[in-house]
Amino acid sequence: MLVKKHIVSFLLMALCSLSVFSQREDQKQLELGDSYFDKGEYNKALLTYKRLYDAKPYSYNYLYKMVETYQQLEKYNEANLILQKRIERTRIPILLVELGYNYQLMDSISKAEAFYNEAIASIDQKPTYVYGVGQRFESHSLLPQAIESYKKGQALLPDKNFSIQLARIYGDMGDVKNMFENYIDYIAYKPNVLNNIKRNLSQFISENKDTQNNKDLRILLLKRIQNNPDAHWYELLSWLYVQEKQYNKSFIQEKALYRRNPESLERIIDLAITARDDNDIETAKDIFNYIVETAQDLDVLLLAHQSLLEIEAENARDKELESINNKYLKLFETFGKTELTLSLQLAYGQFLAFSYNQPDQASEFLKASYKLDISPYQEALVKLRLADILVLQEKFNEALIYYTQIKANLKNSTIAQEAAYKIAKTSYYKGDFDWAESQLKVLKASTSQLIANDALDLKLLISDNKYDDTTQTALKYYAKADLLAFQNNTSEAIKLLDKVLTEHKGESITDQTLFTQAKLYEKQNQFEKAEVNYQKIIADYREDILIDDAYYYLAELYNTVLGKPEEAKALYEKIIFNHEDSIYFVEARKKFRMLRGDTIN
Repeated sequence: MLVKKHIVSFLLMALCSLSVFSQREDQKQLELGDSYFDKGEYNKALLTYKRLYDAKPYSYNYLYKMVETYQQLEKYNEANLILQKRIERTRIPILLVELGYNYQLMDSISKAEAFYNEAIASIDQKPTYVYGVGQRFESHSLLPQAIESYKKGQALLPDKNFSIQLARIYGDMGDVKNMFENYIDYIAYKPNVLNNIKRNLSQFISENKDTQNNKDLRILLLKRIQNNPDAHWYELLSWLYVQEKQYNKSFIQEKALYRRNPESLERIIDLAITARDDNDIETAKDIFNYIVETAQDLDVLLLAHQSLLEIEAENARDKELESINNKYLKLFETFGKTELTLSLQLAYGQFLAFSYNQPDQASEFLKASYKLDISPYQEALVKLRLADILVLQEKFNEALIYYTQIKANLKNSTIAQEAAYKIAKTSYYKGDFDWAESQLKVLKASTSQLIANDALDLKLLISDNKYDDTTQTALKYYAKADLLAFQNNTSEAIKLLDKVLTEHKGESITDQTLFTQAKLYEKQNQFEKAEVNYQKIIADYREDILIDDAYYYLAELYNTVLGKPEEAKALYEKIIFNHEDSIYFVEARKKFRMLRGDTIN
C-alpha cells in the first residue's frame, strides 16, 4: 500500500513538472511571436501563433493574436474563417465583436454593425457579458458601442458600477463634461478612490478658473453639494479651488468639512501653508487665525501662533518690530520656555537676529534653549540656528564648530548634510574657495535633492570663476555680496554686485552676477531694474547655463507684475521649444497654454 502511494505521488509530481515545462515553452513561443509581430515580420508571427493555437484551440488570446496578424497582412477572409469556425461552436458575444470589426476593416459596415448590435443585445440575455463586450469594443476604439454596452450593463446590474469605464471613454473622446460626471458618479459609488480621481482630473483643469472645463467641474460639484452634501464633494471642490489658487474659497469648503468632522485640523493647516507659500498672505493669516481660535492641540496652536508672527515679521517696518517682539514674549509667558515650545523658541531666535537686529540677544536666548531636556536632533536644530547667527555676525570659525558638531553627531542624516553644506558655504563666504569646492563635491550625491542641487550650483559657481584671475577678486566680491544678502543687507549687496559688473566686465561671472542682482531687485520691488538684468542675460549670454532661468523669471515678471502677457507668452514658448530639459519646462508649458487660452484636455 505504501509503495502504491509513493508511485502515485511520483506520477503527480511528474505531471506537475510536465505542466510547468509546457507553460514555460508556451510562454517562450508567445514572446517569440510577439517579437516577430512588433518587428513587422507578420508571416513568422502568424506561424508561431498558429502552432500555439493548434495546440490550445480554446485559447482566446492565441485566437486574437492570429486574427490581428491576418488583419495586418490584410488577409481579412482568413481572419473571417477562423472567427466563424469558432462562432459556429459557441456564439460568444466577444467573438461577434471581433468578427464585426473584421468586416469593418473590409468596409462591410452594415455587416459589422449587425454583429456589433448582436453582441450588445446579448447583454440583455446575460448581463455579465457586459465586461467582455465592453472591453473588446474599447480595444478596437469602438467607443460609442462601448458606451452603449456599459450603459446597458449599468441598467441591468444596478449593484455594479461602470462609471470609471465610461469616464475613461468620454475622456478619450474629448467629451470632458461627461467624463467629469462619470468620475463624480464613481466617487459617489466608491469614495476611497477620491485621490486617484483627483490625479485624473488634474489633466483637464488649469489655474484659470474661467476655462470651460473648470466651470463645468465646479457646477457639477456645487449641484452635488446641494442635492447630497457628502464630505467628498466639499473636499473635491476645495481641491479644485486650490488648483485655481482661490485659497480663500478653498478655506470656506475646508471649514464646512471641519464642522462636519472636527477631529483634525491637518487639512486646514496644509491649506494655510500652501496659501502662504504662494504669497496669498491675507488668506494664510485668516486661516492661521481660525486655527488659533479653534485648535485644542498645543502643537497645532503653537504652530499657528508662530506662523502668524513669521508672516508679520516678513513685511514689517522697523517701528512694528517691537510689537512683534512683545507678542513673542507674551506667548512664552503663556506657554513657557520648555521642550514643547522649542520650535517657537527657534523662530524667536531667528526673528531677533535676522529681523530685529539683536544677534547677541538671539544667541543668548538660544543657548538657554540648548540646556532644555531635548533630543540629539533637537540639539542639532538649536546648534544650526546658533551657527547661522554666528555667520550673520561674520564669526565664521565659531559657526564652523557648531556645523561640524552636527555633522559628526548625526552622521548621514539630512540635518548633517545641511550642516555640511553650510560648512562649505561658510568657507565660501570667507574666500576659502578650494576648501569649499572640495566639500561640495561630496555633497553633490546628497540624499536630499535640494541640498544636492544647492551644492552643485555653488560648486559650479566656484569652479567656473576661480581661475579668471590669480587674486580671485570678482569671485570674492560676489561671495561678499552673497553674504550681505544673507544678512538682509540687500542694498549693499546690490551695490557690490554693481562693482563686479563694472570692474570685471566680460568675465565669466557676469551672467551669474546679473541674475543674482535681478533677484535682489525683485526683493526690493524694483521690477524694471530686474527686467533690464534678465534682458541683458538673454541678449549677451544666450548659450550659457542661466538662459532658461532668465527666460522663466522674466516671463514671470511680465505675467504676474508688469502686466505684459504677450511678452510672457513668447518667453514661456522659448523654454518649451528650445529648452525641453529645463526644470521650468512643465510650468512654462502650463502657463503658456493658459495665456494662449487653451482648453485643457
